[in-house]
Amino acid sequence: MNMIRMIQGAAMSVAITLVATGALAQQRPPYGTAINLETAKKVAAASAVEARKNNWNVAIAIVDNHGLLVYYEMLDDTQTASAVIAIEKAKTSATYRRPSKEFEDGIAGGRNAILGLPGVTPIEGGIPLVVGGKLIGAVGVSGVSSAQDAQIAKAGLEALK
Repeated sequence: MNMIRMIQGAAMSVAITLVATGALAQQRPPYGTAINLETAKKVAAASAVEARKNNWNVAIAIVDNHGLLVYYEMLDDTQTASAVIAIEKAKTSATYRRPSKEFEDGIAGGRNAILGLPGVTPIEGGIPLVVGGKLIGAVGVSGVSSAQDAQIAKAGLEALK
């Protein structure tokens, strides 16, 4: 009886792993030409407009398609921790070619192995910057709630359309 339970448990574990892995293994945009400084400033400016409109003090980081910092801005009176978190959210989004929220959702769904992935900040607020179907970089925002950070990041993405 114990052997049957062990086999059933192992089979269930494999099934859950396959489902969880499949959710994170979706097709990702191919790499494009890295974002340049002018475009990074445009994304950051649009993000800052959204933050100021709501009186939110945040840090905004724009990285290239490989996660290297291209542009950074921190609004006055932003909490100190947000300086690094914004950069890490952007890096996560660029290097894994997906919104950082996907990792947060995976952990919330029980996929704790995500915590072992190198360079992952599993907190909403990192958004890939995709132009013409290709990844050019990412924007990361930190300073308010994660959903508000994402709202600001999405405003930056909209500047590219």
